[in-house]
Amino acid sequence: MACAHAQVNFLFSSWEALPQSSSLLFSVSMEILPNNYQLEIPDGCFPLSTDSMVLSHFVRLPKNARVLDLGSGCGTLGLLLCSRDAGCAVTGIERDETAHAAALANIRRNRLENRLESLLADIQEAPQRLTPGSFDVCLSNPPYFSGGPAAKLTAARREDFCPVSALMKAAGWALKYGGDFYLVHRPERLGELIAAGAAVGLEAKRLGLVRHRPGDPVSLILLGLRKGGKPGLIWEEWILREADGSPTPLYREIYHLGGF
Repeated sequence: MACAHAQVNFLFSSWEALPQSSSLLFSVSMEILPNNYQLEIPDGCFPLSTDSMVLSHFVRLPKNARVLDLGSGCGTLGLLLCSRDAGCAVTGIERDETAHAAALANIRRNRLENRLESLLADIQEAPQRLTPGSFDVCLSNPPYFSGGPAAKLTAARREDFCPVSALMKAAGWALKYGGDFYLVHRPERLGELIAAGAAVGLEAKRLGLVRHRPGDPVSLILLGLRKGGKPGLIWEEWILREADGSPTPLYREIYHLGGF
């Protein structure tokens, strides 16, 4: 089933999962994911985007994988992974109260309490909240912006709250030896990402170069790092649309459009 989208404004007299400071009137985006999972995204939370879709497709899950989502928002990546793999279990860490509350609501809405959980915590608290070496896979769709005009952005879009060094440290702590960390980021940050991973024992192993059309500049990178991995990086081209603008087979596969 293809992903579907609707934008709805709701007036809530109460929603027990939301923080007390939340406004009564706010906008909610409803996404229908594969397996008919429903994802509600309140205003201010990170929307379902190309970043999340390509990252969830880039991730390789071992059988019955234990997965940690760093900066998990309202549970988008966890739902996407659960929709494609019936054996995985996902733990999310999210510092924003509204996003965390939305994640709990999404877990209940889709009856995934036995496979998904959301922890209200900063990723830098991972050593206090998680057992070291307890996850097969970590992943993250982190914010890219910090300082200057980004100060006007919500926390979900600000790197101040989720720096690269903290991401790598948390993943290095949580992953078992041989486990993989997957993330999506800006192409100009590749060198920094590889160096930060190496500093905590995470070796870059896979690189996906995402382009909108053939010949376009790289718009996103997908990076896979392995705890205790040997040197050796394989790169892949991820082109989403043909020169005429039509979806590539890869795009159709990512978005579950059929016909690929």
